[in-house]
Amino acid sequence: MIYERTGKGTMTYWLHLFTGTTWKEFRQAGAAFTGFRQHHWQRARKVKPGDLFLCYMVGVKRWVGLLQVTGECYQDDKPIWGEEPFPVRIPVKPLALLTAETGVPMKQLEGQLSFFKKGAGSRQWSNYVRVSLRKYQEADGVTITHAVQEAQRNPVKRQVDAKKLNRSAQRRRPAHLYKTKISTDEGDVETVLSVPTNEEDEQGQETPSATNASTATQPTGTFHTEIQYRLLELGARMGLQVWAPKSDRGKVWNGHAIDKIPGLLRSLPTTFDNVTNRIVENIDVIWLSPQNRSAIVAAFEVEHSTAIYSGLLRMCDLLTMQPNIDIKLYIVAPDERFDKFKRELPRPTFACRKKPLHKVCGFISYSKLRNTLDSCQKVINIKHVKPEFLEDITERYDPAQEMEIWE
Repeated sequence: MIYERTGKGTMTYWLHLFTGTTWKEFRQAGAAFTGFRQHHWQRARKVKPGDLFLCYMVGVKRWVGLLQVTGECYQDDKPIWGEEPFPVRIPVKPLALLTAETGVPMKQLEGQLSFFKKGAGSRQWSNYVRVSLRKYQEADGVTITHAVQEAQRNPVKRQVDAKKLNRSAQRRRPAHLYKTKISTDEGDVETVLSVPTNEEDEQGQETPSATNASTATQPTGTFHTEIQYRLLELGARMGLQVWAPKSDRGKVWNGHAIDKIPGLLRSLPTTFDNVTNRIVENIDVIWLSPQNRSAIVAAFEVEHSTAIYSGLLRMCDLLTMQPNIDIKLYIVAPDERFDKFKRELPRPTFACRKKPLHKVCGFISYSKLRNTLDSCQKVINIKHVKPEFLEDITERYDPAQEMEIWE
């Protein structure tokens, strides 16, 4: 039963956000009080005994509890939560405590809430579950309350994505990501875009640190040449035709010249048009089929210190000129540049395509590639190795999935 407020007035319902981790910590601490960040102090003072907290677990998008307020807010920094102190404390009495698996999915309430109309997508309702201590309309509060109570009486277990369940309380939805709709031949399609700032563009030009101590004294140019040479040499050993820009062929790594690699093509296939040829000839490494030299198997841009954006743009240009080709594209860069890759990939230029670039272009870190290349040196019958092995060391990024985690 819900505690009845003394005096006149209707029940007041407040949103209370938890992550899977903070919900677990709250329950382990006895569930006798809850906490909020310091900037919530003024709003927390409006919460009165008898009010109800509607507990929503972000990431997994489920309603997991009902907490009735039993006292006024106060300040306390006693350690309860691992990531943050949440010093604005409010005493509560649990009325319903569900697990992430038995929580009420937001989708289940479609058409029953004022902010989640029938047929609406997450874009319409996500703003209503972004900030704790948001006051809900009474009708919405009653609907959520009844759904949680029913779930407690008749629990139904549903699978939970571990990554979403374990999301950090300290992180925020990436501020550079935006949901929008773009027009296509099939109609309007919702997509996620990024708009990096000029400051971020400049940071992309910085030279990253060395990836391990053994190579810390190598000149920057040597890193690029090493990775380029080893990829070309591996492709040739696998029986593929390989291509490198003519301007790079005089470069030498560890006493080996790029120009001396067996299988290095001296000219590009004549089946390409002039524009495609100009694009392809400047890509750092290309693997081509030995049976059909116009069939590109994989293309690599090595971005040690140059902007990640330039490599992605060249990949995008290639797909624009050859929209029907089915190839694997890779950005190869120091491990720490994956974050930059994630910020650049959702740019409108790359995302507003019939087939967004993130669906075909992956990231391979120096450390994973080096380990793999070292292992390949021990393989005797390297020609039996298929290019698909690269997927085992490739990191892929879907901006829409990241948005979904933080909603």
